[in-house]
Amino acid sequence: MTWSEMQPLLSQACWDTLYMVGWSTLIAVVGGLPLGVLLVLTDRGGLLQNVLANKVIGQIVNIARSMPFIILMVALMTFTRWITGTTIGREAAIVPLAIGAIPFFARLVETAVREVDGGLVEAVQSMGGNTWTVVRKVLVPEALPSLISSTTTTIVALIGYSAMAGTVGAGGLGDIAIRYGYQRFETELMWITVAILAVVISVIQFAGDYSARGLHRRGGHSGPAPRLRLLKAKEPAAADAGQAV
Repeated sequence: MTWSEMQPLLSQACWDTLYMVGWSTLIAVVGGLPLGVLLVLTDRGGLLQNVLANKVIGQIVNIARSMPFIILMVALMTFTRWITGTTIGREAAIVPLAIGAIPFFARLVETAVREVDGGLVEAVQSMGGNTWTVVRKVLVPEALPSLISSTTTTIVALIGYSAMAGTVGAGGLGDIAIRYGYQRFETELMWITVAILAVVISVIQFAGDYSARGLHRRGGHSGPAPRLRLLKAKEPAAADAGQAV
């Protein structure tokens, strides 16, 4: 196969892969972020402590994470057909990709949020902040560098999942590698596909690491936390001044 024959195939496959991964990542972030925060809030000592709810949510997340993607994709075929009207193509692949990525991202979010300094949460509560204020002003902003790294990890994992989805007709670079590289013995095309995947993953990883490091260099926080620390430090000083008077 000549390069002029490979080029349109590779161009369409790259676009299909980016399309599937992009939409799946968006759905995973929208679904996994609140789920991960909820796992922290409902845990023992959390702001919404509910041990039963925490165990139920955690068990569901664990079961979903433990299922191999290829099996998940087959198990969800009926649901996928109900959502998209088909089980073949890039739109159909988004359903299992997103459902598989949501619990994966949720656990990464949980880990990131647990690293936030508990003193900041107490400071917001002492100033009358409710749970939503704590989440919006402290937990998510403070965990933002780690959340960016988590999103990067999720995107890289989804690229691998999308390649597996290509084996059952989802399209993308995985489909090209199997259909042409393996079944039609176009070894050169298969290795070009592998090289493209390696480059794409490297670029995404670099961009994610660069963004996370940039936030860390600016203090690792998005703004409110330093002010909260300052307010927390001023409160004892103000109390001491009142006693002196």
